[in-house]
This record gives sequence, C-alpha cells and structure tokens, in this order.
Amino acid sequence: MSFAALYPRTTRTRWIEDLSGMWDFCFDPQREGEAAGWPKAGLPHPRTMPVPASFNDVFTDKESREYYGDFWYARKVFIPAAWKDRNVDVRFDAATHRATVYLNGQKLAFHEGGFTPFVAHLNDAVLWDDWNYLAVKVNNELSEQTLPAGGTATLHDGTKIAAPYFDFFNYSGLNRTVRLLATPQERIEGFTVVTEIADAADGSAGAQIHYKTETTGTHAVRVTALDEEGQEAGHAEGAQGTITIDHAHLWNLHAAYLYTFMVEIWDGEKLIDQWFDEIGLRTVEISHRSILLNGHPIYLKGFGRHEDSNLHGRGFDPVVMQRDFELLEWIGANSFRTSHYPYAEEELYEADRRGFFVIDEVAAVGMLRSTKNFADATTKAQGATFFDDPSVMEKMLPVHLQALKELIERDKNHASVCAWSLFNEPDFSSPNAVPYAEKVFEAARELDPQKRPRSYTNVTRCRAGIDKCTHLADFMMLNRYDGWYVSGGPRIADARDILVEELHTWEELEPDKPFIFTEYGCDTMAGLHKLPSVMWSEEYQLEYFEVQHEIFDSFDWIVGELPWNLCDFQTTEGVLRVDGNKKGIFTRDRQPKAIAHLLRKRWHTLPDYLDDFVPEK
Repeated sequence: MSFAALYPRTTRTRWIEDLSGMWDFCFDPQREGEAAGWPKAGLPHPRTMPVPASFNDVFTDKESREYYGDFWYARKVFIPAAWKDRNVDVRFDAATHRATVYLNGQKLAFHEGGFTPFVAHLNDAVLWDDWNYLAVKVNNELSEQTLPAGGTATLHDGTKIAAPYFDFFNYSGLNRTVRLLATPQERIEGFTVVTEIADAADGSAGAQIHYKTETTGTHAVRVTALDEEGQEAGHAEGAQGTITIDHAHLWNLHAAYLYTFMVEIWDGEKLIDQWFDEIGLRTVEISHRSILLNGHPIYLKGFGRHEDSNLHGRGFDPVVMQRDFELLEWIGANSFRTSHYPYAEEELYEADRRGFFVIDEVAAVGMLRSTKNFADATTKAQGATFFDDPSVMEKMLPVHLQALKELIERDKNHASVCAWSLFNEPDFSSPNAVPYAEKVFEAARELDPQKRPRSYTNVTRCRAGIDKCTHLADFMMLNRYDGWYVSGGPRIADARDILVEELHTWEELEPDKPFIFTEYGCDTMAGLHKLPSVMWSEEYQLEYFEVQHEIFDSFDWIVGELPWNLCDFQTTEGVLRVDGNKKGIFTRDRQPKAIAHLLRKRWHTLPDYLDDFVPEK
C-alpha cells in the first residue's frame, strides 16, 4: 500500500503544513522548462495562481483558458531543522492529469492520474532550517492511453487543444489541497478494516472488526476503537487482529454513526507514531433483486454529480461541497455517484458523516471514440469499436488497473463507499471488450478487502441484448435519455414505449439483478417557460420526469433513481451546449429549477428502506 492513501492527520506524532494559497505559475508550450532549469532557477515571468483551483476559469482570454500541454507551479517552503530526523513528504491530493515534482532542482516524483493523491519524499533534497524551492510540472493532455480518454485537435496556427471523449470540461491544475507532512521514521503506512455483523439474542448488533495495519518497523501496534462520546468501545494488540464491539452502533442511510479508530506504534511506554480515522460499521451486499445495507433492502435516491463550480472549475471548495450536501438533504436524496472520477476525500468524509450511499467511480470515461459522445452514445456502433483496437488492452489496461488500485487503496475504509463503478458508458458492443472488462472486474474484487458490489454504467448504444459484459456486473446501472436524445419533444410518448420495451427485455436477460438508473434527464434553461411545453423549457423537464417516475414505479426490481445531474456544469463548447450542460436539477450556482420541487415531494415520500426499517438517529 502507498503511504499516499492515508488521509493526512495531525496527531501527537504527525505535523502538517497546508500549502494552499498563491503559487507562482506559468505555461510551457515549448516544453522547455526542465532544460532551461526552471525547477531550480525559478519560473520565468510567473503570474500568481491560487491552489487549490483549476487554472482555466481564472483567466479572461480564451488561449489561456483552453491551454493544453505542460504548465508549472512553484513556491518556496520553509523546512525547519526540527524535522531533520523525520520523514518529510509533500502530498498532492490531486494534479490533473500528471505531475512531476522537484525540490531545489532535484526530481523526486512522477504521478499519472488526475484524481488520486500521491507524495514526493523530500529528505534527500532538503535545505534544513531554510527556504526550499518546490516546483511541479503538470500536464493535462489526453490520449487513448489516459483516464479519462480523449485526443488532441490542432488549429491552423499549430495550437493544440483538447478533444475529449467525454462531456465535461477538461479542467486542469492543482485542483485539490497540497500539504507538507512530517512523520516519524517508523510510521503507519496503511490501515484496513472489514466488518462482520451478527444479531445478539437481545436484538442488538454485535460487530467484529477485522483490521490490518502496515508499518515500516517492527514495534508493537495497538488499535483502539472509540465511540462518538470518545469512550473506548474495544481494542486489540498487534499489526492485525479483530476488535469486538458489543451493542455496536451501525452506519445507516441518514443515520450515520462513526467510530474513531486510533492506530498507534509503541516502544514500551514511548509512543512512536499515531494516526486515526473515522469509520462506520456496516455491510453491503446484493441479494437477488435487492441491494442490502446491514441486511435491509434500500431504494437509492440521488444524483450523478460533478466537481464543478464557477471560477474554481474542478478545484475543491468546502463552501460548494457543503452547499451541495445541503441541497442533497433538502431534496431527500440518500446517494450519489462520483461521476466520472474519484472525488476529493473531503466529499467522502462528509458522506460518511451524513449517511449517504456513494457509488465510487474510477475515471474510466471516454471509452467510445467521439468528441460528442452524448449524441453518439445513443447510436449503434458502426465498424470497429474502442475495444477492437489491440492497443487498448496493451496500453490502456495497465493505466486503468493502476487508477483502480489507487482509488480502492484511498477509499476502502469509507462507510459511504458502498459500490464501485468501474467504467462509465463503455462501448461494450464487441466481444473484444470482454477480456478487458474481466481483468478490471477481477482486480476490483481482489483489491477491495470488503468485496463491495461492482458495476458500470450501461450506455444506450449497448441496450439490452447488445452489451457483452453484463454478466460481470453485480447490479446493473443504466444511463438512458429516451425523451431527450432519443424521441424527444412531441415524440416523448414513443420514448416511453422504447424504454419500457427495453426493460422487459432486461427482465428476461438479467432476472436476478437489481437495476439502478444512474443517468436520465434533459437540458433545461432555468426560467424558460412554454405552454404547451417545448424541449429546453422547465415544463418539458417536469413532463419528462413524470414519465420516468411512472416507468420506475412499474418495475419492482428498479431500486434506484439517480438523475443527471445535481447541477448544471461546464463542458467543451458546442452547438448543443449553451455554456455547458444544462441537465441540472439545480443551476450551476446551486439554485433550484422547478423540477427540484417535484423531486423533493417524491423523494421525501419514498422510504430509504423498503422493509419499513427505521434506523436509530
């Protein structure tokens, strides 16, 4: 396990300096920075740039906003002599899409993947008790060997711009927090929990928490579980073992309970290292047509989302995060999917605290060769498909498996993370997709100690009977836009028939799996009203959702509805995009459209648990 996967905690043995703020920044279109000595001599004529944030929407000129290639961040950091006998690392929560880290001109780390954390170990390059020059070269280019996938377009003047195979803007930069960490030489580098729950004779729940700790030394390990009042609930000695908690408080939807697991290394009476995490106790499994949380069947109500906001782009903003969770609770949601990439860890900790079911998605989006995939996703594949290219198995699969490994290492202990989404809208219409998908599904099962359910979002061009990989999914997730991209406007009655007919086919093909609609919706301009309705009006969005709800309520094996999207979000420019995707239930500035009130009424009526179970809050 990588030390980067442990969320940074300040404890009696660990120190953190947050490096958020203004950094030096410059573009490097000629890729000359390394040869010119920028990592040591400094960036030429730098401008300032906030971290965390995407750089794109800070600028007022299109060339800078659309910049594609190498770019640099740099700043000075003071490292005290008191840290000399410790491990000193810099942790990047994310750098989109790849980064090379230098300290005082010395190259220390390289990381591929824009949505998971990595560290650079600094000790060999540090000037102790002095200022040190930290520089990071970032690159935001896409290819068919990157996640997410895409290509490059070249303008007449030679300028390169992104040609993404996905329908969201390629926001780039140091989008999440950067921290300087000082930890002991002998330290905790990994911690894993798996929960077993058994009902006691008195009706209470007993929990056995099997844990495993990874350290860099051989001294004694002690793990203590503390309840929410700070009282010890159980403990164990040893790097791995089992903690038993009688009368355990379980983690449930909108009734979260978190235990603090304190992990310590001791040398006799001397504390060597200390780290903690807040973890909920729960089980999740698939049984016939149901998703069971702690043995109870649940109905998911929520959204596909995006990390996207004005000015920040994909940059993490705790205010935006908090507002989104307030909207989720106001509307009666209990779940969301991290479409289409791993979200900031803070999002998952908030979901833990509030009791949200999260479908955690690796950034495997764009596995359909199209720069307007939102339209092409609804048409039948013509000729060779993405997975018919042998280079996909050869070059993309290793990248996919590494991204999945980093995702599961980072998120494996979150109670809110109840399922994995391993692909978004892949073109699985070819038999050649099967061996690729098998490798990914097998890896997810092997990597996840909790053996969570695994799935992917089935795309319209791979309707029932076309998709070759459905046998791999533990439950099915459908993305459908019948009534929008298919048979929209006055043909919406046809759209209803098309979808109902397909669902009857699914009923025969997959008779033992629950289904969730993970995307459905229609673009709607807030404030546009028309009677009778037309597409893009708020009235049409209401009519569209009423048709969807009638369909969902007709099939008892549909156990979740996650419309697209919580909020409007930015995309690449196009004639079918009016300053982005407008399928949000809320606007990009987090204000409700009329549909929000219809969903709120429905979702506050639909129970979270289908067996009338009411968890203690």
